[in-house]
Amino acid sequence: MANHESVSEVFLALADPTRREVIRILGAGPASVGELARSFSITLPSSMKHVRTLEGSGLVHTAKRGRVRTCTLDRSRLAVVEDWLDIQREIWDARTDRLEDVAVELEENR
Repeated sequence: MANHESVSEVFLALADPTRREVIRILGAGPASVGELARSFSITLPSSMKHVRTLEGSGLVHTAKRGRVRTCTLDRSRLAVVEDWLDIQREIWDARTDRLEDVAVELEENR
């Protein structure tokens, strides 16, 4: 599993609804920062701020050709979230299983 800091970086990047939408858009394929900005009717500098945050978390990689900066989603980075959720699911499954055992035991002792 990835370290705690890595998980926090990804969740922090995904905390903003605009950045989550950028991730959704990039899931369909690469897009330029300008295209992303037009998708949200936000300024280019605002769009770049979101891209930098996503890039800092490792979710997005950018490449500049001439005047165009193209963003690409790094799907493998989403595995950090998936790994964390899997662990949480195991913990809660075990807790609900114990709760069910207690409920059954209480019912049997009535």
